[in-house]
Amino acid sequence: MLRIIRERFRQGYRTAPFPKVEPVLPERFRGLPVIDPKKCPAGCTDCEGSCPFGAITRPNGLPRIDLGRCLFCADCPACPYGAITFGNDYRLATCQRQDLFYDGAEHLLAQKLKKKMLSLFGRSLKLRQVSAGGCNACEADVNVLSTLVFDLGRFGIQFVASPRHADGLLVTGPVTENMRLALLTTYEAVPGPKIVIASGACAISGGPFVDSPEVHNGLESILPIDLYIPGCPPHPYTILDGLLRLLDQRKQTQKR
Repeated sequence: MLRIIRERFRQGYRTAPFPKVEPVLPERFRGLPVIDPKKCPAGCTDCEGSCPFGAITRPNGLPRIDLGRCLFCADCPACPYGAITFGNDYRLATCQRQDLFYDGAEHLLAQKLKKKMLSLFGRSLKLRQVSAGGCNACEADVNVLSTLVFDLGRFGIQFVASPRHADGLLVTGPVTENMRLALLTTYEAVPGPKIVIASGACAISGGPFVDSPEVHNGLESILPIDLYIPGCPPHPYTILDGLLRLLDQRKQTQKR
């Protein structure tokens, strides 16, 4: 026992100082895309055809990325001219689906809950996590939030076993047909008022399984969504940043 106590003292305080101090992420981390219109040739449509998940369109002649569909592929070949690259910004969560359509100009971050909801959940939020057909990548990065490094509980946020003890759902996966009824039943078991969070590209849009007859292309057609957290999977800091903005525990800003 004395050896355990001594080792604990040797390791010191291991919880990250986020959000007071911004996290230092590795250079290979893929965050908010960077779009350079100067490198985009007029009339070129290579990016539209090369993205296998249909995340890129050109409605105004310039690339627009649907962050809700984008998987942040490690070897993204979308633009052969280098007009689309990836930055290191982990802050991606939004409250509106349309805010995930990004053209390089401005990305509206998640906003705090309405006054009544914030008064209920602002200091204590209990969530039931539901894996609706996920591959376990998003689930793993959600689970890690409860570890020593992130310590989700210090913000008053906890994951609970029963939906009857929860204030809302955090859903991962594309919502397979086999999970649809289970998800709806779990949602009905959560007492109102309640919130719903879609974490990961699958939960937002279906991800790589979009338009498969076995999935429902995410949550939008099934449940109302209060927070969208893009990524495949979203980084733990991306999830935590979105949750804290929803609870007004981070500065509400827009970013370019």
